[in-house]
Amino acid sequence: MKPTVYVLLLRGINVGGNQIIRMADLKEVLSRTGLMEDVDTYIQSGNVLFTTTQTDRNALSDGIAKSLKENFGYQSGVFLFTSEEMDAIVSSVPEGFGSAPDLYRYDVIYLDGLLDANDIEKFIPTRQGVDQLNSGNKAIYFSRLISEAGKSYLSKIVSLPLYKSVTVRNWNTTVKLQVLAKGKIVRG
Repeated sequence: MKPTVYVLLLRGINVGGNQIIRMADLKEVLSRTGLMEDVDTYIQSGNVLFTTTQTDRNALSDGIAKSLKENFGYQSGVFLFTSEEMDAIVSSVPEGFGSAPDLYRYDVIYLDGLLDANDIEKFIPTRQGVDQLNSGNKAIYFSRLISEAGKSYLSKIVSLPLYKSVTVRNWNTTVKLQVLAKGKIVRG
């Protein structure tokens, strides 16, 4: 069986001095689970790429969550996306998204498997003239004017009940993770 390439996103790792986990330690612990192979991390914010022959996604997610809790006390979200899902997230970007990085900050709000972007979009506040939000498949695309970033409502997402079911990455990180995932397919 050909292994599946996954991107694992962990919410709240190494942000604001909270949930500090060294990426080398994270890689070692995840490699020892027996659930995955070819484990790599990208930057210090809980981005992991790996391959696996595990076909039960729920068992994979549960095994990762259990290992993270036992080894690091980490109990936040575990977000899994296949390489193909990352391709879809990047290719489904709204027209113009990411094209003016001098004017806008671009973020992708990733959803756990239980949420639908169209259903929750109405619960994420936006400020007229500052924020722009578009739903996608397994993700919401959020942009905000850099000159008005302090007025953006993106930071309000942490106070919403749905926050436990989302994680946020900037657009550059999203594209880089997609490229790295494709590289794992080529190597495999």
